[in-house]
Amino acid sequence: MTKDNDFSRKDTPRTGSVKEVTSLTNPIVKDLRALSMKKFRDQQGVFLAEGLKLVIDAIDQGWRIRTLVFSKAGKGNPLVEKVAARTKAGGGLVLEASEKVIAAITRKDNPQMVAGVFDQRFETLDHLRPQGNDTYIALDRVRDPGNLGTIIRTADAVGAKGIILIGDCTDPYSMETVRATMGSVFAVPLYRAKHDEFVNWRKSYKGVLVGTHLKGAVDYRTIPYNKQPVVLMMGNEQQGLPDDLAQICTHLARIPQAGRADSLNLAIATGVMLYEIRRDALVLDDR
Repeated sequence: MTKDNDFSRKDTPRTGSVKEVTSLTNPIVKDLRALSMKKFRDQQGVFLAEGLKLVIDAIDQGWRIRTLVFSKAGKGNPLVEKVAARTKAGGGLVLEASEKVIAAITRKDNPQMVAGVFDQRFETLDHLRPQGNDTYIALDRVRDPGNLGTIIRTADAVGAKGIILIGDCTDPYSMETVRATMGSVFAVPLYRAKHDEFVNWRKSYKGVLVGTHLKGAVDYRTIPYNKQPVVLMMGNEQQGLPDDLAQICTHLARIPQAGRADSLNLAIATGVMLYEIRRDALVLDDR
């Protein structure tokens, strides 16, 4: 993998140009395939996202696209041609690839005809200042990419302002997570914080911090959420919320259950909590 941030080498075409690639041994293709591994994504500070609509939406929202890959089947498609032109205008690299190459890059047998490489984005807690009825989600050591992707998508759906990843969380820019977000990864700001950093930030946070916990918890529907900032804190899939984080919560909540299941999936539980927290802010359109 190249070490600069433009996937550039002596045999790489200049940015703003178009190159046809058909071989899996092409150095550029090797670099793109390597983005399936976290260490290379981190090294480059980029990630791969699939789908024409998703790529267009990301560019429209101001995300920088480094490389656009489209299949030969997309050649002549007005939308593909337009996004290719926008990529070149921004100095990005455009690759026309065979389906075999796109399948190898995306690790899918039936790949979409467009994929893009984008810069990663992370914020720090220094920039996090909840106000009004802002809602954020703090996740402690979430490990499952599908769970994280679904939570990001749900956060987008309810109008949450961002997600705080505490400690050793799974990579939000892995292919599995990005797919599970269905494009919401481009709409929801991500914050990273070490355990101690979050605890220290809590001291200056004046809003409500709600954690889900089995001990000393109240029915989640009885907590006053409206007209104040809320941070919803969810624990690790296996271990739940650790006691030291539970102790800094304003409220500890529990979701009642009537069946034999002893717990809810993390993403489902987060969704239930978010829709209750955002109840007053969510209304149906008159359509």
